Amino acid sequence: MQKLWVILFVLCGLFQSRESNACSVLYYIDKNTGKIYVVNNEDYWYDVEALIRINPAGRNKLARLWYGWDDFAQGGINEAGLFFDGAVSPEQEIPGGMRRPKGNLGDDILARCRTVEEALVFLEKKDIALNNAHMMLGDSTGNAVVVEWLDGQRKIVSIKDNRLIMTNFLLSDPSRGNYPCPRYQSIEERLDQLEADDQTVDIRSVGNAMAAAVQVPRNMEDDRVGGTLYSSFINISDMEFILVFQLDNNNITRLDLKEEFRGKHPRRIELN
Repeated sequence: MQKLWVILFVLCGLFQSRESNACSVLYYIDKNTGKIYVVNNEDYWYDVEALIRINPAGRNKLARLWYGWDDFAQGGINEAGLFFDGAVSPEQEIPGGMRRPKGNLGDDILARCRTVEEALVFLEKKDIALNNAHMMLGDSTGNAVVVEWLDGQRKIVSIKDNRLIMTNFLLSDPSRGNYPCPRYQSIEERLDQLEADDQTVDIRSVGNAMAAAVQVPRNMEDDRVGGTLYSSFINISDMEFILVFQLDNNNITRLDLKEEFRGKHPRRIELN
């Protein structure tokens, strides 16, 4: 298992950003098997206390796993196969009558929604909008979208063909900033090569398509170290979860989500 991820991260760091939050997210459907894979590179400061949180099913709530810091979900998946993740984007105006979320939005979505459509309805009913980020939602049916807010309106960018990629520019209007994005281009090119070579598609090969988009750790402002805090790999179809912390092949968390979601008690996994 460790050898697999060593191979993956030998390829890392080809495109280095000066930002600590240059994240990248991929939702991908294998054209041959229909299996669905999600990969996320979470780029942030290395001194935060990152964690994985697993919450059991409860009254009117789904079992779910999320990862992040400060007890706030940055991304995750629930027992129904609904996935979400977010990424910083150029700041925009919040639509009239809407507000920034309070509390732990990601946990709320995963606890109450089974599909992308249910999550979109949830956001609409709660009048929630983000002014400096966009959000990817994907589910076990093959539906995936990126939700963005700009010019006072909500924009929905849907999956095209078998993939949806999100970095840090607004897909509905790239001219707003952070574009062109070499990380986005690299992911597209690697996926094209994966399919052209008729390679075996699995969590490893899809993960390798994201490898060049990771950010190697380096000193940034105020001597803080920033880079890819963790990379998460999810096989939604088989409910498998892998997380590599700080590009360290000796710090890997691997979970059987079906087993985890049968648990009766909350579980917290510290990543530091």
